[in-house]
Amino acid sequence: MRDPYSVLGVSRSVSEKDLKAAYRKLAKANHPDQNQSDPKAQQKFAEISAAYDFLTDKDKRGAYDRGEIDADGTPKFAGFPGGGGGGARRSAAQAGGFSAEDILKEFMSGFGGAQARTTRAGAQGFDPFAGAGMGGAGFQARQPQAKGEDAHVTLAVSLEDAHKGGSVPLRLPSNKVVNVKLPDKVEDGQQIRLKGQGTVSPWGGEAGDAIVTVKFERHATFRRDGADLRVDVPITLYEAVLGGKVRVPTLDGSAELTLPANINTAKALRLKGKGLHAAGDLYASLRIVLPEKGDPDLESLMRFWRDQKPYKVRD
Repeated sequence: MRDPYSVLGVSRSVSEKDLKAAYRKLAKANHPDQNQSDPKAQQKFAEISAAYDFLTDKDKRGAYDRGEIDADGTPKFAGFPGGGGGGARRSAAQAGGFSAEDILKEFMSGFGGAQARTTRAGAQGFDPFAGAGMGGAGFQARQPQAKGEDAHVTLAVSLEDAHKGGSVPLRLPSNKVVNVKLPDKVEDGQQIRLKGQGTVSPWGGEAGDAIVTVKFERHATFRRDGADLRVDVPITLYEAVLGGKVRVPTLDGSAELTLPANINTAKALRLKGKGLHAAGDLYASLRIVLPEKGDPDLESLMRFWRDQKPYKVRD
């Protein structure tokens, strides 16, 4: 991966708040669903998400800033001789004046000052790496196994599931189906990390994680405006004139709405606290629906209004 700071366009001193804001802006602009004509959209989005995951891991970010690991999380080794422990680093040309025993001691001293047990050159059984353990008779080098890659997956969530919470099934790229527990008051575009559900490491390390991006599905009834919801409610002509009570759908079931007489359908009626997560409101837009077939009495009444009681609704 490229330098994660460059990927997100932030400085190394960026705060957690500004880091999150930068990620959200880039993730929204580069989401594959918004860039279906761009064949590289998925790759860009994955790189942005990977960079954000990397920098929000405090241990990884600290190690990267100190130069201990690269952007892929791979450890950087100091090299031979004098690697680690703050020992002096010498080039291969400088090492030419040392005996084999001196070089070995220099190498061993770099690992916490452990005593190097060696024999003279030519002695039988010379094995500088024999033995293991703390304070043992020798040293055994061990390197951490590389972790598998993270898998980036989009989870389609209905407004009902987002509102009520709970778990939603998800099929991973490995074809495994898992239940994803939605966070409280989950947001569109929010990411959920599933530990160990990513790609298996080919080097024997732990598996990567699954980075799940929540995507709210388009609803057949409601239109979302942040936490507010909007819905169209059909009413009859006589309900608009005389008033009455009508049932309105909400994410918690239907609710009763009182219509005042002579209601102006140009304005929406608000049901407070009936929006998403109960944090927003529900706005009901009234739509007068006339009988499917013409009615002579209604037509006669409308002609009377037009001729005897006209009024203006347009300039």
